[in-house]
Amino acid sequence: MPEPPISPHKARNNKREIRTAEFWRFITVQAMCKESERLQSIQEGLSPTLFLTVQETFQLQDKQVKALFNVSISAVHHRRRERKNLDSVASERLDRVATVSHLAMEVFENKLATINWMSSSNEALGGQAPVMLCGTDIEAKQVRRLLFAMECGGVT
Repeated sequence: MPEPPISPHKARNNKREIRTAEFWRFITVQAMCKESERLQSIQEGLSPTLFLTVQETFQLQDKQVKALFNVSISAVHHRRRERKNLDSVASERLDRVATVSHLAMEVFENKLATINWMSSSNEALGGQAPVMLCGTDIEAKQVRRLLFAMECGGVT
């Protein structure tokens, strides 16, 4: 007897779970790389698929992806179809999201709690979601400072 078709809702959830798992694999690998290796991957450009994993993981809207990575979703899809990596600016921002997410995972010790914290507005960050503050190094430093304070028993 054939299995019933998968509902569109369940298919979307499966896709999100797969992309989220890809994101966690990526940040784990990035965390084990030397800075010189990370720099080389940034200069070569990271895969457009990784940008889509960030969008799925943190449930970012297209305009948020554009603001964070300085690249439109249509450009990401275009580069993906052409099997081309994205530029070094967008790749560096993705690397920053990965390193901040890895630090948050060390603090929260739970993927779901990390995702929720990274994608929720935070008063200590001026009402911004931490993931959206990975566009520049200065903003990311604010997020890292907050995470270090939380790890030491400071603010929440």
